[in-house]
Amino acid sequence: MIGIYNQNELEVQEIIFYGLYALQHRGQESAGMAVTKDTGISYHKGIGLVAEVFDEQALAGLENGKAAIGDVRYTTASERMYTNVQPLVTKYKKGTMALAHNGKLVNAECLRRELEDDGAIFQTNLDIEVIANLIAKSIDTGLEQALKKLMGMIQGAYALLIMTEDKLIAIRDPLGIRPLALGRLGDSYVVASETCSFDTIGAEYIRDVKPGEILIIEESGLTSIQTPVPLHSSLCIFEFVYYARTDSTIDGISVYMARKQAGARLAVEHPVQADLVIGVPDSGTTAAIGYAEASGIPFGEGFIKNRYVGRTFIRSSQHMREQGVRIKLNALRRIVKGKRIVVIDDSIVRGTTSKKIVEMLRIAGAKEVHMRISSPPVRFPCYYGIDIDTSDQLIGHANDVDEICKIIGADSLGYLSQEGLMKTVEGSGSGFCRGCFNGEYPIEPKQ
Repeated sequence: MIGIYNQNELEVQEIIFYGLYALQHRGQESAGMAVTKDTGISYHKGIGLVAEVFDEQALAGLENGKAAIGDVRYTTASERMYTNVQPLVTKYKKGTMALAHNGKLVNAECLRRELEDDGAIFQTNLDIEVIANLIAKSIDTGLEQALKKLMGMIQGAYALLIMTEDKLIAIRDPLGIRPLALGRLGDSYVVASETCSFDTIGAEYIRDVKPGEILIIEESGLTSIQTPVPLHSSLCIFEFVYYARTDSTIDGISVYMARKQAGARLAVEHPVQADLVIGVPDSGTTAAIGYAEASGIPFGEGFIKNRYVGRTFIRSSQHMREQGVRIKLNALRRIVKGKRIVVIDDSIVRGTTSKKIVEMLRIAGAKEVHMRISSPPVRFPCYYGIDIDTSDQLIGHANDVDEICKIIGADSLGYLSQEGLMKTVEGSGSGFCRGCFNGEYPIEPKQ
C-alpha cells in the first residue's frame, strides 16, 4: 500500500502509480488506486499487474486531488474476484471513504456475523469491509473516537490506509506485525508498506509508524494518536526472509544487511566443500553473497531470471507455481557444468521451486547440488495474511530435513537455525513473530 496527502500541488495519481510499481513484489494479482477531491473520491482498479491495470487512459481518468491511496495484492484463495480488489470505496452517512489493508484479522468472521445481525450488508468477503462498517457504525462519536474503538475491536495483523474527502489516515496494529513507514515529499506526507517506494518517488523516509499508532494527516498537518500496546511487538520475521524488497528498511533494520548476514551465518552452521556459490534470484542472491564471503567459495551467477515473471510462491495454484518456476529461471550451463554447486535460497515453503531448481542444475551438468536455506524450516501455517494457512501445504510440516533433501533431489540440505536468523535482526528494538517456524503465535489464530 501507499498513500499521499498532497500539500505541493503534486500529480498524486502518478506518484501512487510509481509507488505501486516499487511495491509490485508484494502483490501481483490486482492493483487499485483512489483519489479524493472536495467533490468526492474517484477510483480505478482491476485484476493484473500495475502496468496492466493503469494505462494512460486509466490514469487520465483519475483527476489530480488532495490525497490518494493505492494497493497491490496477492489474494488468499477465498478472495480471488474483482469485487475484492482494493482499495474499497464505500459511502457512509458522513461522506465517502476509501480503505486499503495489508494483513488479516483473526476475528473478522465473528465481527462480520455481529454486523450482519445488526442489518449490515456485505458486498465482498474482505476484512477491510468489516473495518469500514465498524468505522461507520461509530462515526457519530467523531472520527478519532471511532478509530480508537475500531482498534479495540479488531484483532490480527493489519496496516491500514483510510482516506476520506479531506483526510489520510494510517494505522498499524498494536503488535506491529505488518510494516508501515512514514515519509515526506516536499511538504506532503507519504505512507507506504516499504521504504523502497519512497526512493522510487523521491520521498524522504521519516520513521516507521509505531505499533498501535494512528496517524491522521490533513490540511493542518499530522496528528499522532498512540493507542495501548503490548509490552513486546511482533513484526513478521518473514518480511526479512522473503517478502520485503531487498533495498527496504523495516523498523530500523536493513533488509539487505539482514539477508547478507543470514548467508554468512548459514556458511558457519552448514559448511560444504564446493566450487561455486549461487543464489536463487532475487531474494536468495544477497544471502548467497554473504555465504560466499564467509566460506571463501567464489560467488557466481548460476541462473538467469526472466524479469517478466512474478513470484512463484504467491501464485494461486500448484500448477501455476510449477509453470512459473520453469519460465522464471534458466540455469547457466557453461557456469555450473562439472562443478559442485552451493545453491542459496531464502526458504522452502511448498518445495515446488527447490525441486525444479535442483533438476535444472542437474540437467545443466552440475556435479553436485548442495541446497542451503537462509531461514529455518517453514513448519506451521501463517494466519496473518500470507497464503499458507494450512499445514498440508508445507513440505516442512510432515518431513524432516533429510526427507526434504530426498524429495527435492539435492546432495545435501541445510537450514539456518532460528537462533542464527534472530541474530540478523538484532538491534531493531522490535519483537518478532516466528509462528511459521515455531508454531508460537502472538495472537490466537482462530477467534
